[in-house]
Amino acid sequence: MSISLVGLPGSGKTTVGRQLARRLRLPFVDSDHAIESRIGCSIREFFDREGEERFRDIEEDVLDELSNNADSVLSTGGGAVLRSNNRGNLHARGKVVYLKSTPEELFRRLRHDVSRPLLQVSDPLARMRELFATRDPLYRETAHFVLETGRPSVATLVNMIVMQLELSGAIPSVD
Repeated sequence: MSISLVGLPGSGKTTVGRQLARRLRLPFVDSDHAIESRIGCSIREFFDREGEERFRDIEEDVLDELSNNADSVLSTGGGAVLRSNNRGNLHARGKVVYLKSTPEELFRRLRHDVSRPLLQVSDPLARMRELFATRDPLYRETAHFVLETGRPSVATLVNMIVMQLELSGAIPSVD
């Protein structure tokens, strides 16, 4: 079973993904880390040097490879859904969970994080709102399940995902 997590930057994809993988006894893969290994520098450096389009090309190749790996939990980058190939591959090759957060909640979580290139602007909250407006329909198109992250703990979110996967028959009941 391949499970991919999609959502805006800061929605908890990596944190929840790690715990979900541990709970399901599956390998965890973070696509951003895989991309950084391939390009040999941080995503922010690459973005600044090569631009977003070149980054998206590499991201598409990496996601194509990673989404072919059965039996893993994959945390994707926030913009992974921007390309239709990525949306189609993720949806077709496993179960996709959209961790949905409000722009305001994400801004509160990320306001001091300087490692995210798309948020290094004069009004990061407005930028979050723009990203949400553009990407929310794409996350929904890609996802099999949508979970509002709100205030639940990581453990609660993991339990909610496991329950959705069990109810859909995607995984057998897990203890």
